Amino acid sequence: MPEQTNTRLPAPLYAAAGAGDLAYQQLRKLPALVDELGVRVNQLSEKATASLRAANEKANQTDFDKLRDNATTGAVAFAQVASERAVQAYTALVARGERVVGTGVVATADVVNADIETTEEPAAIEAAAPKPRKKATPAKKTTSN
Repeated sequence: MPEQTNTRLPAPLYAAAGAGDLAYQQLRKLPALVDELGVRVNQLSEKATASLRAANEKANQTDFDKLRDNATTGAVAFAQVASERAVQAYTALVARGERVVGTGVVATADVVNADIETTEEPAAIEAAAPKPRKKATPAKKTTSN
């Protein structure tokens, strides 16, 4: 067993050294990985070129006017469905609100409105013309001799 010395380094320094060694080992594998990726790129390039040619041929055969008409028809149908759903949702909310408020409130409002119509209007109060004020007379000074 090796002898332990008092010159032990802090653990974070050992961790940094271990990370450096691991990185070095991974970097040594890099040239082989680059060669492998180069081969894969060539294979994928050939497949991509073939797919691009097929897509180009399909695009040349596509009737874009027909696609535009189909898209327009689909958009109109979608708008109609959305409008119908919005009306249904609004109707459901109205029905829910009526249940919450209740019919008693409506009946009470009818009674109050009928009472208001049958009640006489209060007589108008005429404002009386203000009376003119008398001027205050100054107090007489008395002179004493």
